[in-house]
Amino acid sequence: MSELEVEAHREPRDSSKKKKKKKKEKRRVSEEEEEKGEEEREEEQVEKEEEKSESVLMRGIFKVGKKSHDVLLTRTRLTWTPIIPESPTGEGSVVEAGVVLLQDVFAVKVKRRRMAGQQSGGAVLGLALFHSRRRGRRLEEDTLHLHNASAEHTHSWYNTLKELLTGFSCRPRYVKVFINPSSHKKEAVHIYRDHVAPLFKMADILTDITVTDRKGHALSVMKECKLDEYDGVVCVGGDGSVAELCHALVLRAQLDADSPENPVRATLPLGIIPAAGSTDVVSCSVHGVRDPVTAALHVVLGHLQQVDMCSFLSNGQLMRFGFSAMFGFGGRSLARAEKKRWMPSSRRREYAVVKTLARLRPEDCQLSFLPAKGSGSGLFGQQDQGEDTELDTESGESWVTNQGLYLSLSIMSIPCLSPHAPQGLAPNTSLDNGSASLIAVGNASRSEFIKHLKRYSSSSGQFSFPFVETHSVSAVKIRPRSRIGWSEEESEDEGDSKNTPIIQSEGAALPWNIDGELVEIANEVLIRVHPRLITLYGEEVPEAELTVTCSCI
Repeated sequence: MSELEVEAHREPRDSSKKKKKKKKEKRRVSEEEEEKGEEEREEEQVEKEEEKSESVLMRGIFKVGKKSHDVLLTRTRLTWTPIIPESPTGEGSVVEAGVVLLQDVFAVKVKRRRMAGQQSGGAVLGLALFHSRRRGRRLEEDTLHLHNASAEHTHSWYNTLKELLTGFSCRPRYVKVFINPSSHKKEAVHIYRDHVAPLFKMADILTDITVTDRKGHALSVMKECKLDEYDGVVCVGGDGSVAELCHALVLRAQLDADSPENPVRATLPLGIIPAAGSTDVVSCSVHGVRDPVTAALHVVLGHLQQVDMCSFLSNGQLMRFGFSAMFGFGGRSLARAEKKRWMPSSRRREYAVVKTLARLRPEDCQLSFLPAKGSGSGLFGQQDQGEDTELDTESGESWVTNQGLYLSLSIMSIPCLSPHAPQGLAPNTSLDNGSASLIAVGNASRSEFIKHLKRYSSSSGQFSFPFVETHSVSAVKIRPRSRIGWSEEESEDEGDSKNTPIIQSEGAALPWNIDGELVEIANEVLIRVHPRLITLYGEEVPEAELTVTCSCI
């Protein structure tokens, strides 16, 4: 074939390729323009919404302190700027505007001048805005006074502010309150009356109060009451009261849902008002401080935080729902403390810790856990030596199993912050990450174990021991080995713990510390994590205030 003929054959193919290329280019350009147009429309919509939220709804002159201020109100904030006359030289001074976000305002009232004994009416003086102010982890009540003697002007602002505040749908209007008068220092009633009730009244929150008179009282009330009447539940008490109500709320949800296989979420949020409990770990984990005013303001402002919980089962039967469990040292020290209820709380706790350390022995048990998705099975994401992996044929789950001696086993679905451990007993987990932290403390000398415990009160380092492992898990099974013979109470040997495990009589119940409550269980315990099973009033906090130190170790 001649060169001309070859060229003639090539030209049609080249032209068709060029046409296809042009079509692809046009299609790509049109798609890019369409995407760009869509992004621009979305940006315009966002800008319009921001402009709408920041558009000035009202503007007026009020006195703040002794000076007149130009006050502006938008849908999200209220700002006030001093009105300063122009100087003869024309030089203006720099003026800083004050601002309060409406999300921090929980009440607005009309101020009036009344005579002694006058219950209503009176000359209008202006407005008072009650809002929260953050100081570290604490929330404090504060008041902004806006003075204006015009009744019409003041009521116009009052009505607009009330309408804006009703737009915060998460804020409760009617709550069920449980008060445990026997909590720790028996201060719960006074704490509620002096610190919580005035804030609830100021925020126009109605309350239905039950003062509990026995263990299990709150649980029995929660099983029977009509929950749809309330917007939330509030607990004023210590660790035991909180554990009972959290379990009650989740259990009630399961009863209403006819006991499904997968637990359903609790329908109402729970507010926790710490009443001088022993540790208040749940309250500290969502507030960062043991402060009733901070806790009450979280409720009033509707700060909601979803939290993971665990179910605890033995022999296929549900024992309870909770946040944490400790077996071994934690369970045995609590069992000793419960026998000394006549002691003051701090002394009782220190006595139990010292006595348990003096008789420190490891537990011989089989530990199995199901690693959380996306996590390794060992401390550094690798399976440890001596661990076996077995597949559950019924569920298809791959469990990691290890048989050995353990001084302490802890499973915690929340960080468990407290004044004793400001970083938390389980600092490598969070409130709603869908997993729990398993802390397995293997056999070690008493001195090494004490070093491990003491580091909880510092910033870090409690897990940097060769005998301590941490795992991120979604389920844990603990099966103590039962042998006939030696028991802990019969031995007075104060020696090292390495070769003297605790050997239980067959069928003997062993002490567990579940959310600060003593639970005795004889058989294998299955613990499963259920993501975001309950909602608490509060927020995620990285660290609690260190206000208590333990002198016993």
